[in-house]
Amino acid sequence: MAEKKEKELSFEESLASLEEIVKKLETGEVPLDDAIEEFNKAMKLAKACDEKLKKAEESITKLVKDNGDTTLFQVDE
Repeated sequence: MAEKKEKELSFEESLASLEEIVKKLETGEVPLDDAIEEFNKAMKLAKACDEKLKKAEESITKLVKDNGDTTLFQVDE
């Protein structure tokens, strides 16, 4: 089965894959070339997660007014 690309994975799938890579690398038993490859995969997954979180934050902070205009949600402290 072909693996999904990082962009196609859900946030949860990306995070789970990232956690697996971290566990594998923490063992210290991964050959250097494999460790570099895994690190690069982890960086791509982390970037994809960050982009998804930013998009989610943007969509959550926008409110739609009755006339269809959007405004940013702000909490008064």
